Amino acid sequence: MSTIKLKNILLFLLISISAWSDDSINRPTAPQLEYVMQLKVRLGETYTIGNTQYGKRTVVPITGGIFEGPLLRGTILNGGADYQLSRSAGRNELEAIYSIQTHDGVYIHIRNRGIVVNGKNASGTPTTYFKAAPIFEAPSDSKYSWLNDALFICEPEFSPHFKGVILNIWKIK
Repeated sequence: MSTIKLKNILLFLLISISAWSDDSINRPTAPQLEYVMQLKVRLGETYTIGNTQYGKRTVVPITGGIFEGPLLRGTILNGGADYQLSRSAGRNELEAIYSIQTHDGVYIHIRNRGIVVNGKNASGTPTTYFKAAPIFEAPSDSKYSWLNDALFICEPEFSPHFKGVILNIWKIK
């Protein structure tokens, strides 16, 4: 290939790349969120399995609680747990597995996976990132079956007046 051809190809590529700027990128609209419910989860005494082949395993028993939202309300059943795994300093993976019962007697299973990352911002102030994505298993023949057919996100809220964790859940529309 001649030097002139190579220069022309390189010039064409440079012009093409510079023409493709951030202004020409079609940015899609972000998905909307719809508030679903708030869970007030009571927690039992935390215990540690110790360092395993996967990292340090900690278990936080779920002992009950309540939940309420525009389309459902009820109680959180005793017997679930939040299984946390620390693989590196400041980062925990969590998987909470538990069930709820609606005010009209329908049982729903929840598996909530997420991460908690403790760090510092550029100015050295401590920060915490805590998000999770619950997956619901509701009876297919119930009025709550819509929980089976969507993705959800949740974020915690902490209150000095409640001994446990408060989770706010949104449906991704």
